[in-house]
Amino acid sequence: MTTVSAPPRVPGTDEDTLPSVDRASFRSLMGSFMSGVSILTSRRTDESPVGMTCSAVCSVSADPPLLLACVNTPSATLDAITDKNRFVVNFLDVGADSVSDLFASRTTDKFDEVDWLPGEVTGMPVLADVVAHAECAVHEVREAGDHVIVIGRITAGEAMPERFPLGYWRGSYTRSLRMPRRTGPGG
Repeated sequence: MTTVSAPPRVPGTDEDTLPSVDRASFRSLMGSFMSGVSILTSRRTDESPVGMTCSAVCSVSADPPLLLACVNTPSATLDAITDKNRFVVNFLDVGADSVSDLFASRTTDKFDEVDWLPGEVTGMPVLADVVAHAECAVHEVREAGDHVIVIGRITAGEAMPERFPLGYWRGSYTRSLRMPRRTGPGG
């Protein structure tokens, strides 16, 4: 394993002395980056399913296979994930904007309104309206501001290559457009 050390701190540029952008600027900047839309799912201690919409998901490592998801706190879904040490990232299909809205709402019976099955390895809920899903075991949990970063080791999953993902950009859902591959220099 390679260890990477941080560069030496330069006097006067310490993180605590640098300003932060305001909330509106933060939202404008981060909203400029299109993200995929996913639903994190798990089960409570009584085995009832729980889930939430999440657009802060990305790959971390191929060896071991890790991904991360950022969850706002407090969260019943986060509580279930850390209690069970298992969860599923359901990457939503382009037609699943209503599913995203449902899981972003405070509706209590969300799973009564969607088709789902228990995951083959973790038993956590896998939704039907997905382009892919990743069943995960909790690898690490870290606090980060008003969110918690959950790093999951992918234990199983499936991708549906004929489907297209749902995106989110500048406050609205987007549909992806497949661009032809470039050939030649820079492609």
